[in-house]
Amino acid sequence: MGSSNNNIILIFLCITNLLRFVGSSSSGDFVECLTVQLESSNSATDDLIYTPSNNNSSSYASLLITQNLRPGSTSPYNKPLIIFTPFYDYEIQSAIYCSKKLGIPIRIRSGGHDYEGLSHTSQDNPFVVVDMRNLRRISIDAEQKTAWVEVGATLGQLYHTLAQKSGTLAFTAGVCPTVGIGGHFSGGGYGMMSRRHSISADHITDARIMNVDGEILDRRSMGEDLFWAIRGGGGTSFGIVIAFKVNLITVPETVTVFNVTKTYEQNATQLVHRWQYIVDKVDENLLMRVFLRSVRSVTTGKRTVIASFTTLYLGGVEDLLPIMKEKFPELGLVEKDCTEMSWIQSVLVFAYIPHQPLEVLLNRTPPFTVYFKGKSDYVTEPIPVDGLIGIWRFLHEEDENMAEIQLSPYGGALNSFSESETPFPHRTGNIFMIDYGLSWDSPGNEEAGKHLNWMRRIYGYMAAYVSKSPRAAYFNYRDLDLGVNNYSSGNIIGSYDEAKVWGMKYFKNNFERLVRVKTKVDPSNFFRNEQSIPPFPLQPMYSS
Repeated sequence: MGSSNNNIILIFLCITNLLRFVGSSSSGDFVECLTVQLESSNSATDDLIYTPSNNNSSSYASLLITQNLRPGSTSPYNKPLIIFTPFYDYEIQSAIYCSKKLGIPIRIRSGGHDYEGLSHTSQDNPFVVVDMRNLRRISIDAEQKTAWVEVGATLGQLYHTLAQKSGTLAFTAGVCPTVGIGGHFSGGGYGMMSRRHSISADHITDARIMNVDGEILDRRSMGEDLFWAIRGGGGTSFGIVIAFKVNLITVPETVTVFNVTKTYEQNATQLVHRWQYIVDKVDENLLMRVFLRSVRSVTTGKRTVIASFTTLYLGGVEDLLPIMKEKFPELGLVEKDCTEMSWIQSVLVFAYIPHQPLEVLLNRTPPFTVYFKGKSDYVTEPIPVDGLIGIWRFLHEEDENMAEIQLSPYGGALNSFSESETPFPHRTGNIFMIDYGLSWDSPGNEEAGKHLNWMRRIYGYMAAYVSKSPRAAYFNYRDLDLGVNNYSSGNIIGSYDEAKVWGMKYFKNNFERLVRVKTKVDPSNFFRNEQSIPPFPLQPMYSS
């Protein structure tokens, strides 16, 4: 039996890459490497490199502030050796070079809202964060209704910039203004206009991404497979996305908002049950979310469940009321419940800052910080009344107002795409998505364990009422309970079989194609985290 020279070279390269990544070094070495690289390109380093011990240590701490404190405060997660905040493409290339040279992995962060903190914490130690906050330029072509948006911009900055250009140009994305563009767009991007205009990823027409070799590619040079992958499959598995080009949308000059809240005693159970039968079939200009919480009744002093029907209608109240009277008369909506406003004013309402000036949208600092755990589900058949009552019991177990369940309707434009058109597979057949959220105030593993147990129990209870084979989940509501990549014992490639467990839940059958793309563009798994797409393992080849 003979052996191929190509095979020997392949195995050698595999071993070399493995040793390169499992090596460790100090933050000083990385800072030194980065400084040399930046100075060679005439970049100043004072406002780019932050460590816990340098003159920018207070800024290092402030850069780590995120809305969800849990991932950074509970073991086994570690904080970064360095936070690097580039302004330009070529500065990112320096970070990739030093990461490869010193064997210190990098994480990519645009806004820091990842539910599991994977953009700024890691089970790898040491690691470096490339924080994209300074790459936040937005260029709008109002005539062509397109925009180039760098990934370090926030949703709030995008919305504010659009409002400065036009009263009717808008974009379909989420409600939280401090969320970063990079993660939100590349993971899907559901929002209050998704039944009319689908998700953010469906409007991406081009992108600029830096690959593992530091090359910057656009749609034409990256190819359609990679372009497909970063529109719903997450960007950080495949490279460093720098900017997205998107098609903007046109909204009416007037939209209508209402928020009607009913308690258990006011037939909230029956209303939520009825809501399930109409919410994905009603006029696609209407998106009616439901927020469920347990509170203390102001009349009885006892705990009760409230259901808040929070709604955006792309049109005026005179058109909305007949629709509601025909499709959902049980809610009893009347004109005084509704407020007409501009689209950008509705952005402030849904962000819970209704009376603030528009400039508040430029603030990228989270308005509050909590310890938080989230999960998601998809519902394809209405949950029966008994099932809803079981949810109420769970909500009463936690402190009032600390647990919230969001029901977000699907249908409409979301169904106009096939499951495989992008990696985001949650299309026809879904009535609504569930977002389970739980917050608490005290740090520590013991406190977290108590609340995580509650979350896992309600998730177990809901198994009978949600999608199956697979039990689907939304990638932007990241959940490490679904499974993680195992990089122990120097295995930096990870396991396809392990990743498939969680990958099928997020991406269904698209997971296989995502792995093929990963294998093509990043076979050594340079861009990796606890839930990144793995490459297929390299198989030894023999000749005889």
